[in-house]
Amino acid sequence: MPVKVVALVTVKAGADNAFLAAASACAAASRTEAGTLYYEIWRETDGDRRVVFNELYVDEAAVAQHMASDHFKIFGKAAADLWTAPPTIIVTHPIDIG
Repeated sequence: MPVKVVALVTVKAGADNAFLAAASACAAASRTEAGTLYYEIWRETDGDRRVVFNELYVDEAAVAQHMASDHFKIFGKAAADLWTAPPTIIVTHPIDIG
């Protein structure tokens, strides 16, 4: 079953460039993973202007593979100094509303 992951991150003031550079490197590598259907980075237009990771994987195993990848671990270490708090992560499965 496909898995959609949405992660919301508030970046520290003045850390946008460093955070987005690290996020972009992670996104580029993540897009090459066999189980990744898409991996996008967005920015809220209002409020805290959080960075929004919009990810879709073929299944739970692909999510686990992504989280175990070297590029994800490198990004996590770099980002930990750049966000105001750990991200809010929302994991979802599709609903057939036919």
